[in-house]
Amino acid sequence: MPRIPYLPEELSEPAEVVSAIRRRRGGALSHLDRMLLYSPPYALGWNHFLGAVRGGLSLPARLRELAICGVAVLNQAEYEFDQHAPLFLQAGGSQAQLEALHDLEQAAQNARLFDAQERATLRLTFEMTRAVRVGDETFRAVQSVLPDATQVVELVGVIAAYNMVSRFLVALEINPEQTSFAGLELP
Repeated sequence: MPRIPYLPEELSEPAEVVSAIRRRRGGALSHLDRMLLYSPPYALGWNHFLGAVRGGLSLPARLRELAICGVAVLNQAEYEFDQHAPLFLQAGGSQAQLEALHDLEQAAQNARLFDAQERATLRLTFEMTRAVRVGDETFRAVQSVLPDATQVVELVGVIAAYNMVSRFLVALEINPEQTSFAGLELP
């Protein structure tokens, strides 16, 4: 159970906020939405911001979802992992790659499972999530595999945004909608 009870699934007020979230989600409110809606202004801002992060960037979906899954594993955010592992697979990732994320630091060096862009993404995810500061070597590696500064900024932004998401989920003990998409237990 979450630390604060979820608001009801059939919630309809405030109408403009709830309907905007339902549109983005395809009609349903997730556990996360039902927690965020305790503060409608916060829920509305979250919906707009993460809607843009998920749907408006030039960064390839595969890298975005890999970074999000990496953050989820590092922060033990099961809900986040369950939501994004299927999206990573849809974007061209593999089940073997998801399983390798159990040891993200090792995965960032695994040239058999991950290409150069993916390894640089994992290194950046690890450093931003664990140490906050990013080493020059890691940053140069990211710059060398992404085509322009826009995608570098977007990748940094995705990792930062989903660290925010995971911290919200973990602090409030928000449960996954489904219990184990990928069959992976988070460390």
